[in-house]
Amino acid sequence: MISSHNVLVDQAFRTPQFWLLFAVLFLNVTAGIGVLGQASVMIQEMFSDRVLGAGNGVTAAAAAGFVGLLSIFNMAGRFFWSSTSDRIGRKPTYMIFFALGAALYFLIPMFGNMGSLILFVAGFCVIMSMYGGGFATIPAYLRDMFGTANVGAIHGRLLLAWSAAAIVGPSLVNGFRDRQIASGVPAAQAYSTTMSIMAALLVMGFAANLLVRPVAQRYWADTRTPAAHPGDD
Repeated sequence: MISSHNVLVDQAFRTPQFWLLFAVLFLNVTAGIGVLGQASVMIQEMFSDRVLGAGNGVTAAAAAGFVGLLSIFNMAGRFFWSSTSDRIGRKPTYMIFFALGAALYFLIPMFGNMGSLILFVAGFCVIMSMYGGGFATIPAYLRDMFGTANVGAIHGRLLLAWSAAAIVGPSLVNGFRDRQIASGVPAAQAYSTTMSIMAALLVMGFAANLLVRPVAQRYWADTRTPAAHPGDD
C-alpha cells in the first residue's frame, strides 16, 4: 500500500482513492465531532439525579471535567494511533477505528441504561482517541497513496472533508436529540437513535476504507529532473 511513485494534485483529485479517503475522513470526523459538542449535556442527562437518585447525578462541574478528559484523549490519540499506523499500516489502523468505534457507539446507550458511568466515560475516551488519531494519520495515508511530491496540496483539498464533517456531525446529534425529546422521549434516552446513526456512519467508513487500493499506473507522474545531455544550453 506504500507507493514509490508520485501523483500530482490535479491527477489525485481524479482518482477513486482520493474520494474514498475523503469519505473515510468525513465519516470518522462526523462521528467524533458530533458527540464532542454535546458531551457535557449528554453525560448530565444520561446520569442525572432523576436517573441515579438525588445527589448522585453528574454535576455541571463534573461534566466540564469529562469534556476536558475527552480533549486529553483526543490529543493523546494523535500520537498513539499515528505511531501505531507506522507499525501496522494506515488501512488496518482505520479498520480498527471504524470497527471498534461502531461497536462502542452501539454499546454506549447500554452503558447509560446500566448506570455504569465508568464504562460510559471509558467508551467515549477511546472514541475521542480514534477521532484525534484519524485526523493525525490521514496525511501519512495520503503519502502512502500519492507519494511525496504534492502530498501537502492533496491534504489541503482533503481537509474539505473535515470542514463538512464539522457542520454535519453536530447538526445530526442536535437535530435527532431535539426531535426525540419533542416526541416525548426522556432526555436520558434521547441519544440511543443518535448513537445508532453514528455507528452506521462508521460502518460506511469501514466499507470505504476496505475499498482503498493502490493508485493505478495511469495516474503516476514522473517528477524527477531530466538528466542533462552534452551540448544542452
